[in-house]
Amino acid sequence: MGRDTATTTSGLRAVDESEFDRRWMVIGNKKDNVTIIYTPWSNLKKDGSMAVGQVGFKDSKKVKKILVPQRENPIVNRLNKTRVERFPDLRLEKEDRLKEVRRKEQATLQERRKEEARTAKERKEKAWQRDHAYDDLFTEEALAQSNNQERTEDFLEDFM
Repeated sequence: MGRDTATTTSGLRAVDESEFDRRWMVIGNKKDNVTIIYTPWSNLKKDGSMAVGQVGFKDSKKVKKILVPQRENPIVNRLNKTRVERFPDLRLEKEDRLKEVRRKEQATLQERRKEEARTAKERKEKAWQRDHAYDDLFTEEALAQSNNQERTEDFLEDFM
């Protein structure tokens, strides 16, 4: 019935599930000794030579067969009591989901824009520092200190 075999366990739960699945079969609901087969959908094999409705299995180890000897109405009645039917507004759910997706996309876009603005600001600062690195080198004060014309006579003593 399209369920994964991991959800079907041994014991009472497997009997309940197989009885429930049997309940929804057209022919199986009326007959006794019905075998219900569980397998993952990826294990189904279908090729063009098979008849309509006929399927095969790729790996027989993944197939689980449960024999339901007779119909047990108390199990079906107990399961029907816990049954919950929902009639969701699919259009509203889709719109909500799309709004959430758009909100996340907008948040990531805004985050990316902030990051790009920050990196652009850093590049601009580095470019300004590179362009103005030697601005204080040629000030009047620095030129006066390095002027050889106005040195004192004992400047050579600094080197000895």
